[in-house]
Amino acid sequence: MIALPTVSAEIDVRGHRPFEAFAELIGELYPLVVEHLSCERITDLGLLYRWRGRDSGADPLVLMAHFDVVPVDETDAWTHPPFAGVIADGFVYGRGALDDKGPLLAVLEAAENLLAAGFAPARDVYLSFGGNEETSGSAAEAISDTLRDRGVTPWLVLDEGGAVVPSPFPYVRGDMAMVGVAEKGAVTIELSARGEGGHASAPPSMTAVRRVARAVDRLGPGTFRPRTPRAISRMLELFAPRTRGLARLGYRLLAAVPPLSARALAAMGGEGAAFVRTTVAATMQSGGTAANVLPSQASATINLRIALGETVESTVRRVRRRIADPEVAVTVVQGDDPSPESSAENAQFALITAAVDASHPGAATVPYLMMQASDARHFHRFSPAVYRFAPLAMNAELRATIHGVDERVEIAELERGERFHRALIEGLK
Repeated sequence: MIALPTVSAEIDVRGHRPFEAFAELIGELYPLVVEHLSCERITDLGLLYRWRGRDSGADPLVLMAHFDVVPVDETDAWTHPPFAGVIADGFVYGRGALDDKGPLLAVLEAAENLLAAGFAPARDVYLSFGGNEETSGSAAEAISDTLRDRGVTPWLVLDEGGAVVPSPFPYVRGDMAMVGVAEKGAVTIELSARGEGGHASAPPSMTAVRRVARAVDRLGPGTFRPRTPRAISRMLELFAPRTRGLARLGYRLLAAVPPLSARALAAMGGEGAAFVRTTVAATMQSGGTAANVLPSQASATINLRIALGETVESTVRRVRRRIADPEVAVTVVQGDDPSPESSAENAQFALITAAVDASHPGAATVPYLMMQASDARHFHRFSPAVYRFAPLAMNAELRATIHGVDERVEIAELERGERFHRALIEGLK
């Protein structure tokens, strides 16, 4: 799977052949899946498999994954070539090993093994695989539209997201299976301004570049007020038993008083702050054609990850108020509102917890808020129980290889991932 360079951002260069080859490879590696499950092509890059259960009238389980990957910087020094699929030291190396071909393989392994044992699930199981999650997610959106139009309301949707991580917060001991019960929204905006062009030897007091730079500077970390979502309060509550002494009391207090936890997490910065407020990141700037020429226009691109409780519209309003400069145009390039929170107190979450107990005994299953966007966001429009979790243990070093150098997955974790999905499917009622 890794040897096929399914780089969705480079499809115009590489063509569709790697993606077609991936679909063919599934048939070669998993003959029982192909024999017993129906398969539809939804757009050129979407694969939807249906495994009929004993009660096809019951709302189904949807297991999601994507088989496209991000590009590789050719100047990076990989231990093994990123598209060679080298197996070494108990790991499979390569682009996509963790994001998301490893989790996709675990789903197929579980289905194949259950079929080999003659097992039939209690309700229908859909396998939804998209080939452009890293660029737009349009294949997954088309799959979700197809199911919605057919009147199919999933009982449970599970996509990539959190993982089993050791000691995810200060003073927290042991492994935690972090299950995303919601994801932040995202909006990309462009700030642009015009000014007097001319020679740089006699600049006006306010140039286009300076005006845009001032606008960017006004969008600091404190632009948005922190607020603690229900999922984060529950996460802190479940962390408490895995701590000792004053730390346990501290986590209980933070869980019980959301305004206090909002301020505390915001003060942490980084991931802690991202849990509780909309983040602002200037990612691109442009303007000017020569070192000694004043540009007549300048622009900056800002990426914001929208906290739960806010919207694209309210976020853009806040940006305009914060900039406080009518000469700076604020243009929305693309935006999605945050998802609603799925419950961590229902039968679906209990089933995920039981599957974690089967694959990673001793790990506590904890809800959290996912900062990145996933294909699962397309199902929130009509499915009430949507979760994000890859059943693989990843320490901080491994998580850093996602979209980075030496991405790799431990073979033992692929086996545990298969065990998780097998237990999930067997546990359906």
